[in-house]
Amino acid sequence: MKPLAYRIRPTTFDDIVGQDHLVGPKGVIRRMIENNQLFSMILYGPAGVGKTSIAEIIASYFALNSFNFNASCDNKAKLKEISDAAKLYGNTILIIDEIHRMKKDVQDFLLPFVESGALTIVGLTTENPYRSINPAIRSRAHIYRLNEISKEDIIKLLKRTIKKENMKNVPDNVLNYIAVVSSCEVRSSLNMLEITNMLDEEEITLENVKKLIGKKSFAIDEEGEAYYDIASAMIKSIRGSDPDAAIHYLARLLQSEDLEFITRRLMILAYEDVGFGNPSVGPRVYAACHTALEVGLPEARIPLAYAVIDLATSPKSNSAYIAIDKATADLAELTSMQIPKHILNKEIKGGANYKYPHDFPNGYVNQQYMPDALVGKIYYEAKDTGAYERGIKEFMKKLKQN
Repeated sequence: MKPLAYRIRPTTFDDIVGQDHLVGPKGVIRRMIENNQLFSMILYGPAGVGKTSIAEIIASYFALNSFNFNASCDNKAKLKEISDAAKLYGNTILIIDEIHRMKKDVQDFLLPFVESGALTIVGLTTENPYRSINPAIRSRAHIYRLNEISKEDIIKLLKRTIKKENMKNVPDNVLNYIAVVSSCEVRSSLNMLEITNMLDEEEITLENVKKLIGKKSFAIDEEGEAYYDIASAMIKSIRGSDPDAAIHYLARLLQSEDLEFITRRLMILAYEDVGFGNPSVGPRVYAACHTALEVGLPEARIPLAYAVIDLATSPKSNSAYIAIDKATADLAELTSMQIPKHILNKEIKGGANYKYPHDFPNGYVNQQYMPDALVGKIYYEAKDTGAYERGIKEFMKKLKQN
């Protein structure tokens, strides 16, 4: 018998979980299908969230030839075969897996076919396309981000699967546990459900499932929330500059062996809560986290402990986090935000031109950079918690006095 994850692979948008913003009743991709429109797009997001399934469902809705191309192992010769077929049969859908790995010469070959509409691409990637994909390809495709799958979505999927496959009843606390220990990854959670179904129904208890799945048991309550409570406690302990409490919660989190979740949280915290309080901590935490992922457990505990202590004992500043959130909020409120003409690198007859700061004393000249609607707006306010940011505050104060 084929594996459960294969048997229930999504065949319609209704089968996709966690991506309603794209394929739900009002999702942009579903509307595209309903209006019988097709355009090139790039889908990006973590592994196992439905990128390939969405691409294949899109292709199934159109009576067009479709091909698959894996940028990590397929070559230009295969793409030429596909493009020749497109010339012969007209508009063709091309699903490109790992599009961020596509070599420049292959991209250059592809571009004219995308430009003319002979090939409509659906690119798939786990990388941020704004950083990893050639701008020439990006500019010819709509870019959509897929969400990480939530615990609630995984539980919904598991319950739906049990009903569809006539599987044995599984208590809610077991479903919660599977969602958590699978890191909310669809394939992993389905594999765990399939193993659980090997038990007799009366044997499907939390303790038995823990033993069967083979994951280390860690503190988790019947609602499945303790894991996230522990993570939250670690973050708050670091934010509160208590290295001992932070290390305690790190040790508990490590029982889950979920290094990706832990490292992601620490790297975010370095910039959200420490920031300019100790700006050198970001690269150090990044290095420690990637070392942990590289060496794996049990040794990963050492660089992670280093990162947690470094973060907890650093001066704290959330000024950058506050600044970008203020600026983002204003984007939703303002309608006119024209860039001042004198900083557009264009000669302006009879008007003020851009002044190059390095041509002036101390590398500074007072001129307007903000759009007119935002002149005088302050987003970044330096804090006094660390020597580095106190220096920024003093430096900016002197500039404004000129």
